[in-house]
Amino acid sequence: MSNRAVLEVIALDVEDAVAAQTGGADRLELVTDMAADGLTPSAADFAAIRAAVDIPLRVMLRLADGFSAGGPEGVDALVARAAELREAGADEFVLGFLTVDGEPDLVAVERLIAVLDGCRWTFHRAIDRTGDRDGLRKRLADLPGLDTYLTAGSAAGVDDGLATLKAEAARAGEPGYEARILVGGGLRLDHLPELRAAGLDAFHIGGAARPQGWTGPVSADAVRVWREAVDA
Repeated sequence: MSNRAVLEVIALDVEDAVAAQTGGADRLELVTDMAADGLTPSAADFAAIRAAVDIPLRVMLRLADGFSAGGPEGVDALVARAAELREAGADEFVLGFLTVDGEPDLVAVERLIAVLDGCRWTFHRAIDRTGDRDGLRKRLADLPGLDTYLTAGSAAGVDDGLATLKAEAARAGEPGYEARILVGGGLRLDHLPELRAAGLDAFHIGGAARPQGWTGPVSADAVRVWREAVDA
């Protein structure tokens, strides 16, 4: 990946993936079932998408809506799915789990990253649901492979999270703030100038790449609009 700002697009299938790459996406987040806010795709679906495009793919590891890993049985199932995906060739992932108290679920996360065996991964928007963002970052800081936080700065979305995003960007390089901020969650084109001015350089879109909504495919033209705006 070049030094330009990163544009990541959610893809559900091969058609989405090809359109996103054609439009200028740098990376895809692979999920299924957006009605549950994005769950783990099958190894077969991953393999089909991997064969269709040549940009990096980050695969979601989540088997149920929400930010709970589902207890010991849920973690076992996640570990099994992660192992299948690794065997199919997946080498980048997205995950993130909280306890009932809103703390990072280190048991679940550490079991999964043991299977990932050094692969790079994103801690997703669970950070926007914790009561202590700084504490979460510092507790995860030394976990191998963590290189990105997908965050809107607020559970309510980028509109409410702008100040938090800019404040965290200003702390880049501090302990717990080494990972890149990937801005996503209610992100709009008109947010980009302010975010870029604050030094943020990675952006994640889902519905914004689909003019027909989630029932329609990714549009290469819509992605191209974002590519040009991110690069402006």
